[in-house]
Amino acid sequence: MSRPPLSLSLQFARFDGVAEHRAALPRHRVARWLRAALCDDVQAAELAVRVVGEAEGRQINRDFRHKDYATNVLTFDYQGAPVVAADLVLCAPVIAREAAELDKPLAEHYAHLLVHGVLHAQGWDHETSEADAEAMEAQEARVLAGLGLANPYQS
Repeated sequence: MSRPPLSLSLQFARFDGVAEHRAALPRHRVARWLRAALCDDVQAAELAVRVVGEAEGRQINRDFRHKDYATNVLTFDYQGAPVVAADLVLCAPVIAREAAELDKPLAEHYAHLLVHGVLHAQGWDHETSEADAEAMEAQEARVLAGLGLANPYQS
């Protein structure tokens, strides 16, 4: 099955350790992960992925979600299917800490969070109900399995 066309802007802010994150996120790999997470009703996607440091991540989360801390991924969805348009902001230091705590390779944790963010951009939500959370987690696990990656919700 062919995947829909993807317009991808991959951006890296300036922060300490950015080289490690650039190395974990080559454009072709990011595009593969994002395409894998697109649902069947998507005809095309226009996605911007910005990898930021802790200060920028905290400011964006504070300004847009009124939560004064840096979080792993923020999704700003502008348009749903058939043409998905969204910005994903990933906070590199948070993701690196989480990957270390989970004893996962950095790239694998990025894959999970990019899939998670793209699902949010398509209307999936884990904060609305327990059933929605379970459905979104199951979808993430299916997408990641298709990429040859482990289910992040199983220990």
